Amino acid sequence: MTIYAALLRGINVGGSRKLPMAELRTLMAGLGHTGVRTHLQSGQAVFAAAHGDEETLAAELARAIEEDFGFSVDVLVRDHAYLKSVAEACPFPAADLEPRQLHVTYFSAPVTPDRFAEIDQDAHLPEEFRLGDRCLYLYAPDGLGRSKLAEALARPRITRGLVATSRNWNTVLKLAELTAPGA
Repeated sequence: MTIYAALLRGINVGGSRKLPMAELRTLMAGLGHTGVRTHLQSGQAVFAAAHGDEETLAAELARAIEEDFGFSVDVLVRDHAYLKSVAEACPFPAADLEPRQLHVTYFSAPVTPDRFAEIDQDAHLPEEFRLGDRCLYLYAPDGLGRSKLAEALARPRITRGLVATSRNWNTVLKLAELTAPGA
């Protein structure tokens, strides 16, 4: 059995696309997953699966959500090793920052710097971003809600063809912890 985290994009935000976490747990258990737990109300679930790979598991969950809840949701599935490596590879001094200042956007595929060439990083200082393994680290000293750089990074032409979903640093760390063997 492998322990995974499912990251659902854009649910339970702003009163739309409601997906109660208890119902998500039931749905995932019905797919044959075990040890299903959810974290917060914003679309994180941890589960164990004996079959499939990340892409297959994500597609299966997305299909089940659409069938049961009537709306489509982008889903990424990542295992503990990946989630831990993202936390450990943070290029910013995470221990010295407030969790609201640091975010990770997870992508469905690797991203290269050319995708972000139109963004003038110097114009957004002190905000900064760095690319990682299928992720982007964002330092936003005033928080995500006030970040002009986050707004620029979310432009459709930048994320075209990708599933992208962001999490704050507390959630990044918690998902690595919850997916650890024996957690």
